[in-house]
Amino acid sequence: MRFIFFALSIIVLPVLAQQYHTPVSEQTKLRQDSIIDRYLRHGAWKHSYLTHPWQNYIDSGLAQDSTVAYLWQQKAMPLFKTKKYELGMQALDRAVSYDEYWLDYRGFMECIFAKYYARAIADFNRCKTFHKEGSVIMDHAYELYIGISYLQLNEFDSARRTLQGLLDYDEKMHGKDWSHYLDIFYTGIAYYELESYDTAIALFGKALAKNPHFSDAEYYKGLCLKLQGDSAKGAALIKTAKADFDEGYTINEDNEIYEMYPYQVNWKMVH
Repeated sequence: MRFIFFALSIIVLPVLAQQYHTPVSEQTKLRQDSIIDRYLRHGAWKHSYLTHPWQNYIDSGLAQDSTVAYLWQQKAMPLFKTKKYELGMQALDRAVSYDEYWLDYRGFMECIFAKYYARAIADFNRCKTFHKEGSVIMDHAYELYIGISYLQLNEFDSARRTLQGLLDYDEKMHGKDWSHYLDIFYTGIAYYELESYDTAIALFGKALAKNPHFSDAEYYKGLCLKLQGDSAKGAALIKTAKADFDEGYTINEDNEIYEMYPYQVNWKMVH
């Protein structure tokens, strides 16, 4: 995990090898590190990000130097988590304007929180120009979020190419059993949207092999079966999916507590 945020926050600065930073002078870096130490480590981080002191300390730090990108990112984070997306994006845009280190984080927030999918694709493609292949944010490769964004834009063939390419890359580099169940699931979704139900069913099965009782994969596999004409088997699997969901088996990403992920089943809408 690249970032860890606790409600009563002890927060660690992200450290990634070979990560791109917009260069600043050594004198500027020392001054900004001092501001971060005063207003984050010994200020905002001693409080919940849901309380006024968090933002008050950060605003005081920005009053000292409005170009400290990390302060803008820390200002943005709780705004997104409380669904104030426009304000969050304004702050995160400022972070990126001062340091493109935060560009892939912005792409993630655009994809999962703010739902700015075209912007997310553009940001991740920009990241790929200066990051090594296979780079990740929030435990997943850029291609997962690019693929999800294409799905949300109904560009299903682009989603399929991107997500299948991710599975193929993982198999080439690490072996066929390497891929994360979520990568497999969303690749299955791309095939489902393209009405390639046999392939989608196989992929949902692979996701379930890695994450048994994964209710969202069970639901879409059941739906594919019904669309193929096997209504009884499909309905039974969807019933199993609901039971597993009721037991808490769904997408279990850290940020799922704040936002439903695309294609995560909303059972209130299932008939």
